[in-house]
Amino acid sequence: MSKSIKILIVEDDMIIAANISLQLSKLGYEVTGIESRGEDAINHNKENHPDIILMDINLKGEINGIQTARIIQEESDVALIYLTANTDEVSFQKAKETHPYAFISKPFNKLNLERTIALVVDKIKDHHHISSEHNTLVESMEDRIFIRNNGKLIKLMLEDIHYVEADRNYCNIYTSKEHYILVNTLNTFCEKVMDKSFLRVHRSFVVNLKKLDAVSEHYLEINRKIIPISKMYKDDLMKSIRKL
Repeated sequence: MSKSIKILIVEDDMIIAANISLQLSKLGYEVTGIESRGEDAINHNKENHPDIILMDINLKGEINGIQTARIIQEESDVALIYLTANTDEVSFQKAKETHPYAFISKPFNKLNLERTIALVVDKIKDHHHISSEHNTLVESMEDRIFIRNNGKLIKLMLEDIHYVEADRNYCNIYTSKEHYILVNTLNTFCEKVMDKSFLRVHRSFVVNLKKLDAVSEHYLEINRKIIPISKMYKDDLMKSIRKL
């Protein structure tokens, strides 16, 4: 990644935001903008595609930083760093569920900010320089997909897939016997695999409906794996189950 790292600052204290922007610019990063509201941050991310978002948890307005992050993560795999000040335990646990790359406690000094950003940039670079031993989803057909591993194509039948789990920029495919780590996002899997048996039930999970063992109010079970169900996907899940 030779290009400049692009960073969006989401902070409703304009003095703090301006100070962060100045420091980041001096360090050679490209600040794509400063947003004070979650709704504006969501639109900014769609239009500018930053590599990193510095997100204040306690935003003012309709949605807080954690809610904003969840919405952004539905469409983007941007690296997330939370800015926190006296965050209660419940909020901290909710923030952890969005799998941020780091937390920065406020007030913070220049060195703390610089080192944290540097560590996250290294993680981003690692994602862009993945060794050839990892798998890549390259093609899909009506009943199968092909993944590339060390120069050869491996066939995987869709009926054998139980569920797919996102892990930032990676994607984990689980069958009854195998586990494949793909250098593709969950969104990419959804785009390539247009099979009615598969349904997204959470921002981090796509499941094979034919493999369901149990479904409850807030989660489902496949082969003893407990998978959460998001509210936004629940209606689609119930409709799809009735059609089986």
